[in-house]
Amino acid sequence: MKLYNTLSRQVEEFKPHEEGKVKFYTCGPTVYHYAHIGNIRNYIGHDILDKTLRYLGYEVTRCMNITDVGHLTSDSDSGEDKMSLASKREHKSAMEIADFYTKAFFDDFLKVNCKKPEIVSPATSNIDMYIKMIEKLIAEEYAYISGGNVYFDISKLDDYYVLTNHQEDQMVVGAREGVEEDDNKRNQADFALWFTTSKFENHELLWDSPWGKGYPGWHIECSGISIKYLGEYLDIHGGGVDNIFPHHTNEIAQSEAYLGHTWCHYWFHNEHLLDESGKMSKSKGGILTVSVLEEKGYDPLAFRFMCLGSHYRRQLVFSYDALDQAQKTLNKLRNKVNNIVVEGEVDSAKFDLYNAKFVQELENDLNTANSLSVLYEVLKDKELNGATKLELIKSFDKVFDLNLVKEANSVDSDLESYILEKIEERKEAKANKDYALADSIRDELVAKGIKLIDTKDGTTYELI
Repeated sequence: MKLYNTLSRQVEEFKPHEEGKVKFYTCGPTVYHYAHIGNIRNYIGHDILDKTLRYLGYEVTRCMNITDVGHLTSDSDSGEDKMSLASKREHKSAMEIADFYTKAFFDDFLKVNCKKPEIVSPATSNIDMYIKMIEKLIAEEYAYISGGNVYFDISKLDDYYVLTNHQEDQMVVGAREGVEEDDNKRNQADFALWFTTSKFENHELLWDSPWGKGYPGWHIECSGISIKYLGEYLDIHGGGVDNIFPHHTNEIAQSEAYLGHTWCHYWFHNEHLLDESGKMSKSKGGILTVSVLEEKGYDPLAFRFMCLGSHYRRQLVFSYDALDQAQKTLNKLRNKVNNIVVEGEVDSAKFDLYNAKFVQELENDLNTANSLSVLYEVLKDKELNGATKLELIKSFDKVFDLNLVKEANSVDSDLESYILEKIEERKEAKANKDYALADSIRDELVAKGIKLIDTKDGTTYELI
């Protein structure tokens, strides 16, 4: 399999540290607000990589952090902790904020059929690991204490900018947005490993440490969680392109200084999702989430389908026109699949031929658009019997995860009448603005294993 590696700035043959096994780390959300669909596009890209690796036969262990402390509003160790900011905004505790937005994140994450990683760990659950790492970095003179805080000294490294190919003078104060003077630092590009009350006196989340009561910096969290749960050798580290500098740059610096050897060989980054005014951002006001799209009548998987039509390393422009088209195309695709007449036996030779084409496209740096084209080739092949077509599509959908095949269900006429009656009751309740009743009807059906799906054409259902 070939993947673009940000570290080498080229497409490379992927070779894991241990044959047949992949340790994969994904930077998770900072849970101070809802995740917008630009964030979710990033996780769809990681999900496709995860499922492709499994499809190819690798044993994948994937880890994701939840940032619930330490991520400041600036990337230069200035500004305010994002969780503290949310606490003030919503008049809730930081942990209440974290719990609420973590749940909201995974609700949307699962709606687009992203597979939850085997390991999900909040930053606040791993304080001991960060302290252990920082103590060693200080002992080996990669880090220093200044003004009560602990900073990593980038001058100790031969090539701090290995991931970005930046020049040091491009990073100095005033040369780029987000860099501010910090008199505690030996070099202005040094970054904080631990903040004490000397910098943030009234911070809600504080822990005892050898350097005083305080909390970890953002960057040490991902290194600590990855090393703790996945070990000293990481195969793939992923994130959005906005994580490359300084977050992933700093992760490499502190992880390799701590371990004493190369840590991660492959760095996987998704490009931005743009709206018509530029990059999607939480700072722009109203946040467009997967749940908002669903409320507007869209199938969340139409957004996933839209993302699969573009390469993960290309910027993708979101518009409702584009999503409308994706919804229509996905519906047509599902109809074609579900109209396949299942006849004959699976032709193993033809199955292998098309499967090889499918794999070839995925192995070419996850070319999802071309792998979808292989799916359409299967549908158009008049010499391919129905059983083989359906088996291929089921197989491909292990990666696409677009719910292309409607499995036979056991809804008898009585149950169907009951469901349709409840759908009508809910429709009437919503018309009367009795949303509590509408929600209770939906919850009643969910409890019976029936999920309602609201679309622009009305409400349908599926068994769960």
